[in-house]
Amino acid sequence: MAKISASMVAELRGKTGAGMMDCKKALTETDGNIDDAVDFLRKKGLSAAAKKSGRIAAEGIIVSAGSGNVGVVAEINAETDFVAKNDAFCGFAAGVAQVVAENAPADIDALNGLAFPETGRTVAEELTYQISTIGENINIRRFARCQVESGVVEAYIHAGGKIGVLVELKTDSDNAAVAATARQLAMHVAAASPQYLCREEVPVAVVEKEKEIMRVKAQESGKPDNIIEKIIGGQINKFFGEICLLEQAFVIDPDQKINKVLAALGKEIGAEVTLAGYERYQLGEGIEKRADDFAAEVAALTK
Repeated sequence: MAKISASMVAELRGKTGAGMMDCKKALTETDGNIDDAVDFLRKKGLSAAAKKSGRIAAEGIIVSAGSGNVGVVAEINAETDFVAKNDAFCGFAAGVAQVVAENAPADIDALNGLAFPETGRTVAEELTYQISTIGENINIRRFARCQVESGVVEAYIHAGGKIGVLVELKTDSDNAAVAATARQLAMHVAAASPQYLCREEVPVAVVEKEKEIMRVKAQESGKPDNIIEKIIGGQINKFFGEICLLEQAFVIDPDQKINKVLAALGKEIGAEVTLAGYERYQLGEGIEKRADDFAAEVAALTK
């Protein structure tokens, strides 16, 4: 058995971009033969995956899974929109959402250790395999899973995977109107992008900052103080109506607010209906994208 030196590990890592421990294992398995070790890593889907993992992945897809009282949305990122439409990538994303729906992992670390469907690999191993096969960095960025004991969780994907929404309705009724309303509300969330469920969730600092802006504007218009406070009272209610889901005007029927829609539904089916929560993901939000584009990068490589 050949002695595996640090320089051999470094050389293999430079050729493949794989992790130090993976390189050491590959060299041990191949009796120190660098070329065989490269092939070993390629077969394991590890070669070049580490190099790709440093590249920015801001494109991708948002997918959903689950039905009935369980729903999942997950964001899986890739480097280019082209890969985001790739069947293998989309299949991987759907598989991740399925694993989340069935196993309810607490976080990404817990998800990574779970079995990926029909592969014999873990989610982390399947991710590495897909990176090596597809040729781009891929990242499981986030997921949300909602479940109710009694009620409906509706998942909705908009614009071909650019926006994903979960809406959680709690009720003791299994009336079909509940599921239909849940879907309409999910579409509303996709379109209206509420920041909070209700006004009680809005941080005090956010409310006070908004009031101060309103106050300064009113003072600059020359309004007296007693009138200013009345103006602020009306404007802050309008502010809540813009950012709080329960107080927003329903996009399907703007004459009704969401809380009134739920009250009417409850009266119709003879059971209370509570909008317990929601999630809204927009693809790539918060990710700093590169200033250059993929076409320019390809052109630069051909010069």
